[in-house]
Amino acid sequence: MNRRGFASISLATAAGLLLLAGGGSSVNADPRVGQPAPNFTATDSNGKKVSLGDQRGKTVVLEWTNDGCPYVRKHYNAKAMQALQKKWTAQGVVWLSVISSPPGEQGYADGKLANRLTEERGASPTAVLLDPGQQVARAYRATATPHMFVITAKGSVAYMGAIDDNPSYSGDPRKAKNFVDRALTEVKTGKPVSNPSTRAYGCAVKYTS
Repeated sequence: MNRRGFASISLATAAGLLLLAGGGSSVNADPRVGQPAPNFTATDSNGKKVSLGDQRGKTVVLEWTNDGCPYVRKHYNAKAMQALQKKWTAQGVVWLSVISSPPGEQGYADGKLANRLTEERGASPTAVLLDPGQQVARAYRATATPHMFVITAKGSVAYMGAIDDNPSYSGDPRKAKNFVDRALTEVKTGKPVSNPSTRAYGCAVKYTS
């Protein structure tokens, strides 16, 4: 498998879920590296409104998540996602975990469940956004969990795609090349992101019609 380019990733089934999510909904424009990130306002797990526009001046990470997805579980069971969250939120990065599963689908969570999952897993996002109607997911054409975006303090997309170079639901993610960690390091030091776009892998984001 060519991990560097994700040129050929076979479809596989794990717990009834898709390995690679190619679907999505149509929107007027795709998010593009170097261009302004689509703005949004969503409700977090504590009932607070969170707007991307309010984060101007801070680097933002968007992490699409689904607690039932084996690809997501790989990162959380190894404590890799939590470590990444803690590392960068401690440096002032705003980390927003986004749950876009609709009611009745795997991964759906209301605020109470989302907060319980955060506590049980020792996760450290700045906030967990509830997106059961997929408004945020549609704006970003999120296809998979985890699908990752890094947005600069000026509001432009610096990175979009996979979290790392191991598109599998097995293996130790701590040994993989983490694209998000590298992108955040480069953004912090004022360098161009060396690999700004990769192909997201994971379980399909569940879109309603």
